[in-house]
Amino acid sequence: MSNAEPAPDEVDCRASTFTGVLHARDVPLGGPRAMTVRRTLPARERSMIGAWCFADHYGPHDIRTGGGMDVPPHPHTGLQTVSWLFSGEIEHRDSNGVHAMVRPGELNLMTAGAGICHSEVSTAATDVLHGVQLWVALPDADRHTTRDFAHHAPQPHPITGATLRVFLGELAGDRSPVHTFTPLLGAQVDLEPHAEVDLPVDRTFEHGVLLDEGSVDIGGIALHRADLAYQSPGCDRLRLANTGDGPARVILLGGPPFGEALLMWWNFVGRSHEEIVAYRQNWQSAEHSADQFGEVIGYRGAVPRLPAPGLPGTRLKPRVR
Repeated sequence: MSNAEPAPDEVDCRASTFTGVLHARDVPLGGPRAMTVRRTLPARERSMIGAWCFADHYGPHDIRTGGGMDVPPHPHTGLQTVSWLFSGEIEHRDSNGVHAMVRPGELNLMTAGAGICHSEVSTAATDVLHGVQLWVALPDADRHTTRDFAHHAPQPHPITGATLRVFLGELAGDRSPVHTFTPLLGAQVDLEPHAEVDLPVDRTFEHGVLLDEGSVDIGGIALHRADLAYQSPGCDRLRLANTGDGPARVILLGGPPFGEALLMWWNFVGRSHEEIVAYRQNWQSAEHSADQFGEVIGYRGAVPRLPAPGLPGTRLKPRVR
């Protein structure tokens, strides 16, 4: 994949602006009942799309024949978590006192700010668990903000050949009311069989298209499940084609290039090696953990909290995009 991005006025929007595909890698989710997810961001080729800095895709996972999701309390800093389901139900608890259910087609957005911890557990009502977990990096000016939580259930927005559910930002005249700290786009796009859709997008944004199901072509390249296609800034349209006989579904992400260097390690987003070391020490410390991250009340798993892994033997280095 090429990381070279032409200036907006140098891009010919009549031609394909497709510049690469990130292929997912399998990663076991934390906790005693590890569930495998498919991760595309961050990747060696590209760390971010706009402020989107993390993307996991999971399922359809039949939890009647295998373990469901049971992630004990764990910390976050410097980011927002976006939970979006296609099927199933997840119980969310966090140290800001929020107890909420994540359900299909409903956005749950948690702001970590200077520090938060939360747990995620699939409920007894869930047979099949299927969705995405996404992170948004907070800009330096806002990364120490207070903890917060927002919920939004976007209404389906039909267009020719597709139905949109815009959970963050704006697309095709539909806007989410949820606040973000940088301009963002997050939407589910359900494509009808053999539909070709030309979506109007912000030309200052870079975009990612994550395939959930079906057969979708972008820029002449066929995507496989959990592939994340990248389109650079400079065009005001994004073209999707469903090449199959059945419906297809993608998650569309976007935002202006994030110019700040980030250091991501485990569940922390920071700016320096020293910050990450301090975050880890505080989480591991019985004395300081509650001060920075708070405490989750009501989690009933076998492991009361996830311990942080050991730091590598070398200094952690920030990455830009």
